[in-house]
Amino acid sequence: MDPTRALNEPHPDRLAPGHPYHEKILEAHRAALDAGQAGYLDPESGLFVLTAGFLAARGRCCERGCRHCPYVT
Repeated sequence: MDPTRALNEPHPDRLAPGHPYHEKILEAHRAALDAGQAGYLDPESGLFVLTAGFLAARGRCCERGCRHCPYVT
């Protein structure tokens, strides 16, 4: 299964453009993608969040509601 979006474009249902940490989250995600890391620490909660690159390498959606799932349409 191919991703439905570019890896740096989260679905708005998973990361709303109006989210108060939207830009910080996208910066952390971009940095992790660029470094080839599996994820990053969420700037708001401190939880580990998987990148779209890691999720795309799985080849399918795991249906767990991942923030950067590249398969959500």
